[in-house]
Amino acid sequence: MDGVSAVQLLAKIEARNQDKRIIHVIWDNAAYHKGPDVRGFLARKNCRIHLIQLPPYCPHLNPIERLWAVMHQHVTHNRAYPTQKQFTGAILKFFRETIPEQWRDFRNQVTDNFRIISLQKLRVLE
Repeated sequence: MDGVSAVQLLAKIEARNQDKRIIHVIWDNAAYHKGPDVRGFLARKNCRIHLIQLPPYCPHLNPIERLWAVMHQHVTHNRAYPTQKQFTGAILKFFRETIPEQWRDFRNQVTDNFRIISLQKLRVLE
């Protein structure tokens, strides 16, 4: 990912939402999200994208960070692996087997403090 691909994503979002006056996009503080390419795109007179950037460090707002935490609890905490291959194997097994088999147990840890919004209940304010 870089500034050019970030702009391409924003352009696609804008193109797919032709009927919206303002489009709110929430994303993290990656350098390319704030770089000259993105700033130039957002500076356009007719730009309908409004960026909402997450605070600089907020893993609690990012589900992938919580998934990593769950993985660490089950794979790395209080465990030692004699070889890198065994360590890698344990991580892959967790993501390929344990997560799919036990997702019901893990999903509340990964989606903590988030609501799943159904499209039927979604309202766009203009």
